[in-house]
Amino acid sequence: MLPTGFGVANETIERIWRTFTDTGRIGAEDAALIDPVVVRSWRRCVFRLNPLADFRPAPVNPTALTSILRGQQELITIATPFIEDIYQFTESSDYAILLTDGAGCILATGGDAHALGKAGALGFAAGVYWSESTAGTNALGLVLQEATAVQVVGAEHYFRALHGIVTAGAPIHDVRGRIIGVLGMVGSVETATSHTLALVMAAARAVGNQLQANWSLEEANQHLSEVNTIVGAITEGVIVWNQQGEIRHVNAQAGEMLQINARAAVGRMLVDVLTLPGEVRAAIEQGDELHDVELTLTTIGGRVRCLLTLRPIYEAGSQPVSYVALLSPIEHVRQIAQQQYGAQTSLSFEDIQADSSGMRRVVRQARTAARGLAPVLVRGEGGVGKNLLARAIHNDGPRAGRPFIDINCQAIPHELMPREILGHEQDTNTRGQPSKFELAEGGTLLLDQIENLSLELQAALLHVIETRHVTRLGSSTPISVDVRIIATTTINLEEVVAQGSFLSHLYYRFGVFKIDLPALRERVEDIPLLAERFLARQTARESRAMWIEDEAVVALSRYPWPGNVRELESVLERAMNQCRDGVIRTADLPEAVRNGRVLTGNHPLAQPVVSVSEAEREAILRAGWACQGRTTEMARLLGIGRSTLWRKMKALDISPAGFKSK
Repeated sequence: MLPTGFGVANETIERIWRTFTDTGRIGAEDAALIDPVVVRSWRRCVFRLNPLADFRPAPVNPTALTSILRGQQELITIATPFIEDIYQFTESSDYAILLTDGAGCILATGGDAHALGKAGALGFAAGVYWSESTAGTNALGLVLQEATAVQVVGAEHYFRALHGIVTAGAPIHDVRGRIIGVLGMVGSVETATSHTLALVMAAARAVGNQLQANWSLEEANQHLSEVNTIVGAITEGVIVWNQQGEIRHVNAQAGEMLQINARAAVGRMLVDVLTLPGEVRAAIEQGDELHDVELTLTTIGGRVRCLLTLRPIYEAGSQPVSYVALLSPIEHVRQIAQQQYGAQTSLSFEDIQADSSGMRRVVRQARTAARGLAPVLVRGEGGVGKNLLARAIHNDGPRAGRPFIDINCQAIPHELMPREILGHEQDTNTRGQPSKFELAEGGTLLLDQIENLSLELQAALLHVIETRHVTRLGSSTPISVDVRIIATTTINLEEVVAQGSFLSHLYYRFGVFKIDLPALRERVEDIPLLAERFLARQTARESRAMWIEDEAVVALSRYPWPGNVRELESVLERAMNQCRDGVIRTADLPEAVRNGRVLTGNHPLAQPVVSVSEAEREAILRAGWACQGRTTEMARLLGIGRSTLWRKMKALDISPAGFKSK
């Protein structure tokens, strides 16, 4: 007999089942005694399954199961606490608790060892499918088939082998109302109760609600700004307390952040665990919210700097009944900001064309600088590649992979520069902003055109370099930072120091590594290969072959390039857009380049004064490119004897072979 609470004896159900499986028919009187969903299931099973078969469902292979579990991780994670709750509630009832996916594959089980052993012997184990098509009439399969909660008792199961058990199941819905899983229970028919189905229904609904809550939070975050979205997404700590100040919930992340035992804190008064700053207490008294307030919390474990969001929770009425605080470690906030403002540069010294002796010297110096941590000063004209060299130094050193933050000191208005570089604390009108040193934590801060910093900011920079601490505007609390400084300049800082516009002590801080990048006109040997590399890069980007004629290369080598490498790339890009058949010819170059001189109005721009040896070197290099390294023609073009040419080339370390590389 079935336990009290079930209307039909199992013997009666057994008789009806036997008649149906023998004849394939069920009378109206008998059908009225059986749950209609069970009857419909029997009728679907009768033509495809043998109810007397040796029913031993096998799990999927381990590889397939691993893939299934990985794809259902969110559902498993959310449902696991509810499975544990059901087990505690039914611990003495010898029930096993089951979780399946939307196809009926068991994902997780719960219960004591005895219950799980009995259930496992029948095939209720991870990786086994309990859909109606494979396991006949059972609660797990019927939930998926009928889209409703159901309990199947004893002989209501289609397979004879399952007549000794009771199965109950309820659907788990996603936010769109689709069934994505089943929460079920299985036990002996002798221990069955009429309350089992209500229990799994409540738990399944709770799992669905949690899925809905997670989705709602994610949906709301999509409407925030990018930074706020990221901050909200990585908010880790949660503390909930009621109006009386009793802590109701502390998650593990909050416990770790605040250095408290999360479980032990529940039930204690908040004031015994955590001291809230005045602005938080004021918000609680006034029923206000706080959003992303940066502050320091004092706990029994110490002081913690964090980002706090406070929200009151309302039920009926206008007074809050509890409060939830969301906490994010300030280190995480810095990481978010680094993602927004920093760069993971991949440029290396291999990206720098260094065939000339001057550039080879520069690369040697830069590689040495990359191995150290001292500040670096890179000097050179505009467009020579100072920023590229700075990135290569960063990426070749121990800070590679860490943030690389580039500040153009000339592009930021002077009145905004202090807040941009030093950051500022939150006040009544504005949110706090971390300093650029904090954003570059562990990495490199590039100060491009450092000569544009005010004396006040120079002093602040010197202080950060010497103390490894930065203090935000509006704050008196120093923040520890670990940042390497690289600066660039286009001027002679020694002269600026002498004029009193640049702090001498700051300039001396760059005394270890000062790297002078030569102008392009001083490294003519690099022009052909720079052009070649640029065209190769554009070819890969635009998927069309490009090359340049030798005569055009000679014209490029004769031009003085006041805009340096930046100007060279601009000229080549223009030539690419107007050349025919992917071939850049001399005619495709600007007139000034073809003529080899820079024009201002109707007059040639005066070239910088150079030494005799430098002038000889440049003349020989230009002749070499013009004559493709043929020394007899080079001597004739230069108006000197061939032996004289050889002597000068040897002294200047110039080889004719270098001009034949194209």
